[in-house]
Amino acid sequence: MTTTTPTPTATPAAPVLVELTGLRKEFGGAAGGVAVDDVSLTVHEGETLALVGESGCGKTTLTRLLLRLLTPTAGRVSFAGRDLATLSPEELRRLRRQMQVVLQDPYSSMNPRWRIADIVAEPLVTHDPAARGRRGRAGTRRRVGELLEAVGLTAQMQDRYPHEFSGGQRQRVSIARALALEPRLVVLDEPTSALDVSVQARILDLLAELQQRHGLTYVFVSHNLAVVQQVADRVAVMRRGRIVEVGDAAQVFHAPRHPYTRQLLDAVPIPDPRRARRAGGTAPQAPADAVVPADGAGADEAVPDGGGAVDPGGAP
Repeated sequence: MTTTTPTPTATPAAPVLVELTGLRKEFGGAAGGVAVDDVSLTVHEGETLALVGESGCGKTTLTRLLLRLLTPTAGRVSFAGRDLATLSPEELRRLRRQMQVVLQDPYSSMNPRWRIADIVAEPLVTHDPAARGRRGRAGTRRRVGELLEAVGLTAQMQDRYPHEFSGGQRQRVSIARALALEPRLVVLDEPTSALDVSVQARILDLLAELQQRHGLTYVFVSHNLAVVQQVADRVAVMRRGRIVEVGDAAQVFHAPRHPYTRQLLDAVPIPDPRRARRAGGTAPQAPADAVVPADGAGADEAVPDGGGAVDPGGAP
């Protein structure tokens, strides 16, 4: 897959937009467990932070905590210096304008009985009283058309239904909906995993273009390391509910410090396996400060992501 590598917009001096401190999430019941365990992480304004790890490691649960769609068992989430736990329901509602999400399966996040105009306009109608009613309808329709054109579709498409679009086009609609309120942060939860390779490349190019145009901050959740290597400024590696390594993308991919990161990289298919075997080498040992589960369990024994919780449901 080929795609345009985005120019990183974040710098080391960029202010912190999101700060997670000691986050923990437990789910009850016989099949429950600890989905997120003592996670501390920062996301800087304008950067793309990729969150990677195997299925079931807690990536999606962590993003739900970040967005306050789930309440943490312990720990704190701060957005632009404000502790989300201290906000009133109305204050949190206003803050949600600044944080939006694009989900893995766009079709499941759309009401199949709604036209695209209603789907993209939903955030506007929810948060902006001026967009409601007969007077605001014309302005809302015009805004929806602008959003669709910004993601490579046409304004005329807003009268269609979701089933009339391809998977890539539906994901563009999801991105348009996420941009409706001009957010500062967009969480991209496996945004390309349901798409074929050629469509993935076009969606990634679109996301890079929108980030540069609007100064967006991305949290990019993925288990596709080839995609992550192209889009991320920094990478956080998650295993069994914990962050085991964080670093610049180049450092994580070319000089990983944690053995689990090396396992993930070694699992990526390469064009000529014989070349890798000839290169030889041994697996790196864990550094003294590596985060390793106290029980020493294997990497394949992952906590079910979300512990069975219900998802609070968002041109090819």
